[in-house]
Amino acid sequence: MKKWMVWSGVVLVAGAAAAWWFWPENDSKGMQAPTAKVEVRTIQQVVTATGRIQPKEFVDVGAQVSGQLEKIHVEVGDNVEAGQLLAEIDATVLEARLDGVRAQLKYQQAQLAEREALKTQAELNLRRQVRLREDRATSEEALEAAQAQAAAEAARVRAIQAQIEQTESSLRADEANLNYTRIFAPMSGTVVSMAARRGQTLNASQTTPTILTIADLSIMRVQAQVSEADISRLSKGTEVYFTTLGNRGQRWNSALDLIEPTPQVENNVVLYNALFDVDNTARRLLPQMTTQVFFVINQAENVLSVPAAAVSPRGPNRAEVRVQRGTAPNMQIETITVETGLSDRVHVEIKSGLEEGDTVLLNVGAAGMPAGMPRGMR
Repeated sequence: MKKWMVWSGVVLVAGAAAAWWFWPENDSKGMQAPTAKVEVRTIQQVVTATGRIQPKEFVDVGAQVSGQLEKIHVEVGDNVEAGQLLAEIDATVLEARLDGVRAQLKYQQAQLAEREALKTQAELNLRRQVRLREDRATSEEALEAAQAQAAAEAARVRAIQAQIEQTESSLRADEANLNYTRIFAPMSGTVVSMAARRGQTLNASQTTPTILTIADLSIMRVQAQVSEADISRLSKGTEVYFTTLGNRGQRWNSALDLIEPTPQVENNVVLYNALFDVDNTARRLLPQMTTQVFFVINQAENVLSVPAAAVSPRGPNRAEVRVQRGTAPNMQIETITVETGLSDRVHVEIKSGLEEGDTVLLNVGAAGMPAGMPRGMR
């Protein structure tokens, strides 16, 4: 029995030694190091940010007169054309006021006709007094009285004319207010929200109450918040793409339009708004959607690459990579120096030293995972 146990131990030791000899690479736990292939890919350096989608063009449609909201002809989601009737406010009070101003205008016009007749009479009397005075058939006092009467009547005519102008101005204002009881769409678009309801009383004496909001959803604007550490890396025209929380598999592409100069400070973090537009003809983007935004600072297209965990930097654009040659049981491990290029922290561009399809070994950390890999990749 003891002899059998001794021979079993010898066999186990020999097996372990053979496994160590033919194993391509071992980490501190005696496990095989993971490998990866040299692949062709596009590597990008990006600035990431979160953003919010809003319509590029929208308008809050409000009421310019006070009154009860009598009719609403649209609902949320309806498409409307510019000039289309949207809502109506009860016009009873305004119509009554307008009738009163029109009546006042007619009265003043009648007064004007009367005063113009008196003015004509005064002018005729003045001319008669002038002729009589030339013939010394009337006194100087009578002539002066006729002159004063003609001037007074002319002044009264001008006063009534001024009153008429004032009334006509009030009439135009009241007619405009009456027209404001019928609310029309100022632009074509989609009704995206409704702030008022039928029967609600609107008070426009201090602020303009909003009834509904119309937006053009064919072009959306993304407002991305970029940290102050990254904002200097962006400029107008920078390539950008984004995904939405509900559809991470689809990318929307655009270019940076504007960086707002005034930052927002949230929890002592300084953020700048970076704005860009995107076509939304398919109506798949909706207001207030949250986006993950990627500003492309630099990129290398269709280049050889290896995982960052396979690279051991040895200076500017130089690194060492362990390459696995051959097949088991005749595999060999070679350490070669390569020229590196762009890196996105997950993959590194290889400019020279490797070929597509080569097998490289990943550096294994203490946890048994490739060193240098982002936490989310482990």
